[in-house]
Amino acid sequence: MRICRYISEDRLTRTGIWRPEEPKVAQVIEGDIFSDFHVTGEMDRIQRLLSPLKPTAIFALGFNYGKHAEETGAHLPTVPVLFMKAPTSVIGPKETILLPLAGPDRVDYEGELAVIIGKRGKNIRREEALNYVFGYTCANDVSARDWQMDKERGQKGQWVRGKSFDTFCPLGPVIVTADEIPGVPDLKIRTVLNHQIVQDSSTGDMIFDVPTIISELSRSMTLEAGTVILTGTPEGVGYTRVPPLFLRPGDEIRIEIERVGVLVNQVDRERP
Repeated sequence: MRICRYISEDRLTRTGIWRPEEPKVAQVIEGDIFSDFHVTGEMDRIQRLLSPLKPTAIFALGFNYGKHAEETGAHLPTVPVLFMKAPTSVIGPKETILLPLAGPDRVDYEGELAVIIGKRGKNIRREEALNYVFGYTCANDVSARDWQMDKERGQKGQWVRGKSFDTFCPLGPVIVTADEIPGVPDLKIRTVLNHQIVQDSSTGDMIFDVPTIISELSRSMTLEAGTVILTGTPEGVGYTRVPPLFLRPGDEIRIEIERVGVLVNQVDRERP
């Protein structure tokens, strides 16, 4: 299934089954997608797609693609490098990424595969980890590099703050359920900025695969249903380029992941 969350023509927030051949229509779902729900026979017109879920928590990995670690000069990690993003940073497809007043000049893109956890788990064994996956969506781990890295913002920068500004976690356009992508094969992933391909890789370059990520994170904390895990970004991010390439008002940024979808957002400046 491809599950969307949307505003209907009667201005209600609903969840439904989305099909690419009928992108303006959803088959209505009743109930909680992470517990008891059923797909009705009602067809509904979509006025606007929202982020496909409201996450209970957002965990994210740094340096999880080999070539990205190389371009940053980082050592290959031996355990997943973990940080968090605020749930208030989430926006949906075609919503606007805002360059924040507190740091508008070094905002970067990071195309990522996002994993959605479907049931509660702790100390999950790697061989059982995929049983906890509800599905997948596209994500953009937008990052204010000055806040993330500059010593003047803190002794070694502030990763969580630099990655948690409002609008800094676009998700969507839909959740593709795990049965549609069994075993998480090698998926092509790329980022397109204003029609220029800036990231072009595949999930095969991940240092830690999805089962390992889930198992490792669950050793530290309980993963609740509705948790989103951003699995890292491939090479080609803006701050490693010469000259650097940062987001500017008027930009369009696309995250394209094979078998998952295409997430498109525009960029503008936050207003006082």
